Formats: sequence, structure tokens, C-alpha cells
Amino acid sequence: MVTMPTINMIGTGKRIANLRKKAGMSVRDLQDIFGFATPNAIYKWQNGTAMPTLDNLVILAAVLGVAIDDVIVLDTVNYGQVSA
Repeated sequence: MVTMPTINMIGTGKRIANLRKKAGMSVRDLQDIFGFATPNAIYKWQNGTAMPTLDNLVILAAVLGVAIDDVIVLDTVNYGQVSA
């Protein structure tokens, strides 16, 4: 059996929302930091329907004052025997 990590998008979205609130920031604050014309991307992140790109994830973690690992929620999935 091989255990592989997978990103829990809904859990990650909830964590982004919680970290944002803990940092005292609004969705509008993040929208301005990222230079987005609308807050749609941030709402999609928070709802777990989309993930930030890697570069946006790095910025998000820095702005929220946490490590990237503290933003992402991982699940593990067991796979059968892996052969070469």
C-alpha cells in the first residue's frame, strides 16, 4: 500500500477564510493586495472551488504571516501496490 497526500480543497478554503479573519483582513483587502479587479477568485478559494496558483499561494501565506503548509489542508489516500 502506498499513501499519497491530496489537497482537501474545501478544507483549504475554510482555512484561508479563517486565516484571513484571524489576520483582521477583509476579502477586499486581499483583492487589493493581489490587484484583482473583482473578489471572485478569493471567494472561489474560500469556497474550495478553486486553488490559488503557486505564486499566489506564496504571497497569500506571506500576507497572512504563516507558512504555506499552514494554508494547505492535506488528506491521505491509500493506493494499491505500485510497480515499476
